[in-house]
Amino acid sequence: MTADGSYHHGNLRAALLERAEAVLTASGAEGLSLRGLARDLGVSHAAPSRHFRDRQALLDALAVSGFTTLNARLRSAAASGTDEAAGPVGARLAELGRAYVDFAVGHTALLDLMFTVKHADDSSAELRELGHESLLIVARLMEEGQRTGAVRPGDPVQLAQVAFSTVHGLATLAVAALLDDTPLSEATELALEVLLAGLRPGR
Repeated sequence: MTADGSYHHGNLRAALLERAEAVLTASGAEGLSLRGLARDLGVSHAAPSRHFRDRQALLDALAVSGFTTLNARLRSAAASGTDEAAGPVGARLAELGRAYVDFAVGHTALLDLMFTVKHADDSSAELRELGHESLLIVARLMEEGQRTGAVRPGDPVQLAQVAFSTVHGLATLAVAALLDDTPLSEATELALEVLLAGLRPGR
């Protein structure tokens, strides 16, 4: 045991971020405070300040953590395939779409915070780069598809933006319970089928 209860200096930061996302999901950003997190974790009121200078620093760190996790999932999806090699571009684009919908539906409050903090006037360069990387992961796969003839010509970044708008819109409808009786998995596969059909070169 340390002065911070059961947390050593090295893992208190991770514990604070984990608890912060739970509070964010339950109560929104307005429910977050360093003092409240310290109380929840059973550490001294001063302990969180060793890792986050203030509440905004905590929100920034949450957004960075969120984008880092999202980008790792997107990279994994973009590289998916057989044990020997990556699969066809279309299949990997579909995996990217599923990964994004899964993250967006499972971490709705965090995703909202990520975009809010990223677009703030005083957002950090690190946060902007991480946010842009999400788009570039998809754009690079679009470029690969164009080289192999699997994806139509066009600006890969614009194509990636359209792809994101499709899956993000679907996730938004799902979170708002606006898919009626259509299961999310079924809606996701249909949306990806339509999206991929539109990305293929014209015949």
